[in-house]
Amino acid sequence: MKKPSPRAMAVAAHPDDIEFVMAGTLILLGRAGYELHYMNIANGCCGSTEYSAAHTAELRQQEAVAAADSIGAEFHSSLVNDLEIFYNHETLIRLAAVMREVEPEILLVHSPNDYMEDHMNACRLAITAAFARGMPNYATRPPREPVEGNVTIYHAQPHGNRDPLGYEVRPSLFVDVGSVMAEKTAMLACHKSQQQWLDTSQGLNSYLETMQELMREVGRMSGRYEFAEGWHRHNHLGFSPTVVDPLSEALKDHVLRQA
Repeated sequence: MKKPSPRAMAVAAHPDDIEFVMAGTLILLGRAGYELHYMNIANGCCGSTEYSAAHTAELRQQEAVAAADSIGAEFHSSLVNDLEIFYNHETLIRLAAVMREVEPEILLVHSPNDYMEDHMNACRLAITAAFARGMPNYATRPPREPVEGNVTIYHAQPHGNRDPLGYEVRPSLFVDVGSVMAEKTAMLACHKSQQQWLDTSQGLNSYLETMQELMREVGRMSGRYEFAEGWHRHNHLGFSPTVVDPLSEALKDHVLRQA
């Protein structure tokens, strides 16, 4: 019997968050033989000054599905509206059900210290959903049987490479994404509805150029790469019996670790 592929899952707050800070690593994991999973907890309904919330959510889901499809990732539907990502039981039991379905060995999540609450709450929810994966007395919605196995969690760089107080955040693990920048940029370009919104709300000008410059900044931090995504590995306790680093093992030719 053919051994199933290992699974990598990216869980972010909004459509396009994965593309900004996680997608290059996700693409490289796919090339390394990982089955890919893509999920935004919120549906992006507030990301427009032109359309209604319902129409915006529908449009942004279509864009996110296209982005996931472009790298062969399985798309998982959002759970809540924008600004409704709260660390609460209702959202957690639904996300935990997805986590048990996927059973990821690698879980890519937001930084615990990011510029907005949706990102930080999405991070907390994903961590707890992974922690509860094997608890038979924790009931999910819909019901899913508990699962065993290791999962290693990696935190992406906060948006803008700064914490909420504006201090620079330097990764402990760098992934060289230069070879997949075209694919990463194409994924972000799927989110066409965001150009006007990001220009208006955050002054990002071209969101594609902004993403590329952020990756250059992380590359400069590495002292080695032109474009890089940065990561911090979460404490292994509750997720694996010993310290493991499957991302570095899978991407050994693309990884630089710094103390």
